[in-house]
Amino acid sequence: MTVINVDKDLDARTLTITAELDAPLERVWELWADPRKLERWWGPPMAPSTFERHELEPGGTVTYFMTSSEGERFYGVWHVVAVDPPRSLHVEDSFADADGNVNPDMPTGQMHMRLTEEGGRTRMELISVNATKEAMQQLLDMGAAEGMQQAIGQMDALLAE
Repeated sequence: MTVINVDKDLDARTLTITAELDAPLERVWELWADPRKLERWWGPPMAPSTFERHELEPGGTVTYFMTSSEGERFYGVWHVVAVDPPRSLHVEDSFADADGNVNPDMPTGQMHMRLTEEGGRTRMELISVNATKEAMQQLLDMGAAEGMQQAIGQMDALLAE
């Protein structure tokens, strides 16, 4: 199993998922940096992603949608705060409409991704910081923790190719 730890800290308003991947750091970074690879794992298996815009640079925008098995689309947007290839990425993560506009009725949070390598293996730490406890609880109630675990679980097969 790729995911080795899931920490839900409602008081700190953070969801931290730690994974260990049997690949060097640069290969894991490519799963974020290449939108065609990113869409093969971002989102749970039953709701694959399509990335429409992928500007992985400070001030850049990343837009995508997940498609449910019924064909319904769920849109998201990342506003890139900082990026340090191949080690880290910090984005403001929001739900959006089809045009990439932030949905003000849904939570927006900060997502910090960090990669470290040891002995040819890579540890990925994904920390989602929510504005309020209520926003975090809403995301947890929507299955965000389980969905991220399922999504990250798809990385191994891509890295094995």
